[in-house]
Amino acid sequence: MNFSELFIRRPVMTTLIMVGILLFGVVAYRALPVSDLPNVDFPTIQVSAVLPGGSPETMAASVATPLERQFSTIAGLDSMSSTSSMGFSSITLQFSLDRPLDAAAQDVQAAITAAARQLPPNMPAPPSYQKVNPADQPILFLSLNSTTLQPSVVDEYAETMMAQRISTVSGVAQVQVFGTKKYAVRVQVDPNALASRGIGIDEVQRAIENSNVSAAGMMTDMIEYARQFEIAVRMMHVADDNATRASSLASMS
Repeated sequence: MNFSELFIRRPVMTTLIMVGILLFGVVAYRALPVSDLPNVDFPTIQVSAVLPGGSPETMAASVATPLERQFSTIAGLDSMSSTSSMGFSSITLQFSLDRPLDAAAQDVQAAITAAARQLPPNMPAPPSYQKVNPADQPILFLSLNSTTLQPSVVDEYAETMMAQRISTVSGVAQVQVFGTKKYAVRVQVDPNALASRGIGIDEVQRAIENSNVSAAGMMTDMIEYARQFEIAVRMMHVADDNATRASSLASMS
């Protein structure tokens, strides 16, 4: 007699065993623990845009807002948040679990292209996106230092060799390089000389941009100095007005 013959000859016993297994299964299923906050990775894309010299208000109104209008039309978008700082805007897009991340990335790229005409024309590069959750923490830190090479040379190795090769490794979502030191041209102008020649700081900036093929890097320092220059010119004009008034009063007396 084999194992199956016992259940074939005793159908009542077989039925009772099956009912018992079914009842135990129902009870065990209802007793399974359910996490209130399960560890689920939602499809997330981060869009970043750079406008050197742009204030946080300008970045929010001129860069983040046009992009958000286009992103709001993407299907499957659950939430959208943005942060704007000096010269930088970051928009985080979170999609539903049933939305394929690759398909969502294509829609994000199409939305960026559609919003390109509404963005400031002096942006050095169009907005870019990455398939990465900004809440995730880095899992690997690498440090580069040299006692013989210049910091700009070390930065060139990190940017062009290490970062690009590491980004091609399967599973790597983002590679960031911190502490970069690159060559920069800093121009210090004389407010008095400019005022005497009737030249504005914006004319100096345009002249440097027209003669420099890498004009995108020259923004923040020039804008900050422009503010100082404007204040200095105003103070000089006030001093001249006061001197003129004083000389007029002296002549009248």
